[in-house]
Amino acid sequence: MFNDLSTPLSYLASRRSGRAREMVGPGPDEAELGAILALAARTPDHGKLNPWRFVVVGSDQRGEFAALLARALGENDPSANDAHRHKADDFARHGEALVVLVSSPVIPHKIPVWEQELSVGAAAMNLLHAVHTHGFVGSWLTGWAAYDPLVRETFCTGEHERIAGFFFIGSPGRELEERPRPDMAAVVRRWTPPL
Repeated sequence: MFNDLSTPLSYLASRRSGRAREMVGPGPDEAELGAILALAARTPDHGKLNPWRFVVVGSDQRGEFAALLARALGENDPSANDAHRHKADDFARHGEALVVLVSSPVIPHKIPVWEQELSVGAAAMNLLHAVHTHGFVGSWLTGWAAYDPLVRETFCTGEHERIAGFFFIGSPGRELEERPRPDMAAVVRRWTPPL
């Protein structure tokens, strides 16, 4: 383990994301990744709809993923240059494991789409928590690839599906840095009942 995870409070106080481009091995093996995804699926889900899916991109598929991103740039971004293509190729190869989280709302349904999308965000956070508790580091990224129509088409099968993020998993290549956290006085207030 990379942090003191002996108590839930120490775990919550130590979890932070790593930079995908700086990740090194080892990453989770198949059994560990399966356990991570099982924990990620234990998320609030009004109506038990499972409005999300996990798509695992295998280590042997990274070259194909890189080719998809190169094709997407060529077809959908006329301003893309060699630097963009190089960055996309690097992106496809970050981390030791890659999970794509797909938002898959059930439409129509009495549960509002907004609540289903909140469940997707909860699954994403659970995924990061599960990665951390298994002794790895995770990074949740979006960027242009999450919104590109060609990339979306290959990961999303339903009309209303969208890519919620690319989750890169590995070991930190260097010590993780704490980032600035919100000023609690700015984000917490007491409710004042109306008169």
